[in-house]
Amino acid sequence: MIDAHHHLWDPARRDYPWLAGLDPIRRPYTVDDLRRVSAADATVLVQTVSSARETQELVDTAAASGGLIAGVVGWADLAAPDIADRLAAPRHRELLVGLRHQVENEPDAGWLLRPDVLRGLSAVTGAGLAYDLLVNPAQYASAAELADRLPDARLVLDHAGKPPIATGELDDWAGAITEIARRPNVFCKLSGFVTEADRTWWRVRDLAPYADHVLAVFGPERVMFGSDWPVCELAATYGEVVDAARTLTRRAVGTRAARDLRGHRAPGVPPAARLAPTRPGARQSDHRSAG
Repeated sequence: MIDAHHHLWDPARRDYPWLAGLDPIRRPYTVDDLRRVSAADATVLVQTVSSARETQELVDTAAASGGLIAGVVGWADLAAPDIADRLAAPRHRELLVGLRHQVENEPDAGWLLRPDVLRGLSAVTGAGLAYDLLVNPAQYASAAELADRLPDARLVLDHAGKPPIATGELDDWAGAITEIARRPNVFCKLSGFVTEADRTWWRVRDLAPYADHVLAVFGPERVMFGSDWPVCELAATYGEVVDAARTLTRRAVGTRAARDLRGHRAPGVPPAARLAPTRPGARQSDHRSAG
């Protein structure tokens, strides 16, 4: 099994504003904790704050993980004039496989299309890195346009754009995701669904219409599984997320994929991770979270 999206953090080391009010997960989560809950063959560790220092710490953590953490999606200031140099700077640079910014928290719906951001994203592409899109519904159109403007960029839609599972609304989200999926350079993480659903009473059947739609419009070759652990613990254990993903996978793409939960040869994941095409139906978070 490949887990293409999880986090680690330690509130004693730095401030995580998005953890305010989330006491059940406001504690350190380490690689040892990950090993206790996950049977993944390899994982991708994703940033939680806009901090180059955190990114270096995550890359160092991956380097010391004995191969469990196969890559890191970090953060860098896309507007920095020396962005290309910054992308080459981290120790263990080979483990940095992508970048992300909490675009969903930006008030500007067109943030991704700002000239300085576009220049930075061109540098990301030139460095051979993927870029994770953590966006809100007002930013879906900009995400699609970004894919058109930078056709060589490898873009990954985090958490399937955070569908409104808790309300049961489908049509508006589905239409927007269909439009984004028309861009062949955009991939999708089926992750974070349990925290977008009713966190107390969610059932796999609540997640199914959204997972089915993602798998239908992106196709198996452009979808990857992510646990969104430990954010998922607000609604489910790591094992419950994996079980739900296997059930949703079996519904959509068959028993073998459900058994393997292979993360897909995702953009930004090194060949050492041995990612084979997959399909998960996992989960996500509805608050302004690490994502």
